Amino acid sequence: MTTLASDTGVGPLLRGWRERRRVSQLELALRADSSTRHISFVENGRSRPSEEMILRLAEHLDVPVRERNALLLAGGYAPRYTETSYDDPSMGALREGLQQLLHGYEPYPAIVLDGVYDVVAANLGMTRLLEGVADHLLTPPLNGIRIVLHPEGMAPRILNLRQWRSHLLHQMESQMSLVRSDPLRKLYDEVASYPFPDGHPDHGPGGADASGDPGPGPAMPCFALPLRIAHRGRELSFVSSISTFNTPMDVTVAELAIETFLPADAATVDHLRSLSA
Repeated sequence: MTTLASDTGVGPLLRGWRERRRVSQLELALRADSSTRHISFVENGRSRPSEEMILRLAEHLDVPVRERNALLLAGGYAPRYTETSYDDPSMGALREGLQQLLHGYEPYPAIVLDGVYDVVAANLGMTRLLEGVADHLLTPPLNGIRIVLHPEGMAPRILNLRQWRSHLLHQMESQMSLVRSDPLRKLYDEVASYPFPDGHPDHGPGGADASGDPGPGPAMPCFALPLRIAHRGRELSFVSSISTFNTPMDVTVAELAIETFLPADAATVDHLRSLSA
């Protein structure tokens, strides 16, 4: 994923992050042990911030690691954070740890995605849900969003597709507001254009309404949006949880997301355990 360079300077970029976070100059100055006057001078270009100040402000504004490098470059400094390939030998301990985590979560599905939703690891519980997905979608690099929303992917079997599609697109929009990425924007434009699969309840005028109401169905927990998916004649229901690494020092690690799918009812638990048996 590439970050677009900016010719506006580090000051306007920092101001943009402050406004995006809805933090006043006074509040940021207090957080960063600075003064409102200095923050103002930095933002309008009258003062050149030090490398330490850029990183301090970025930390208090919760700027993503990739964008912190962009701020440093705009300020005339070298990037601080490396971007190591996930397959690099130095990532061996990380890969092993993630594989153990995914394996320990079985028989429930779990997956690891990178910053553009490419699949870097998955457990057996997840691969079972990919039954029926077209071969061309399972050719590396696999992309999690494309597999879920493509008419030849999992979409025909997702019973509340309109709701889940809306959720994923909103998630991508939120990410794009933080990370300026051409690949992510192209992926968004692609998957947003996918039609609903022929014959799906959400396809055509007889489908779900604009509110995303999937219509009658079994009672679901209200604490999170469930993913309802048909599998081997059964309806499975999951709620998902996403975990990221704390205080990452590498761009690749910072953008990894571990998504686990927790069964939302006893029938789903029984079905997954029967498959693993």
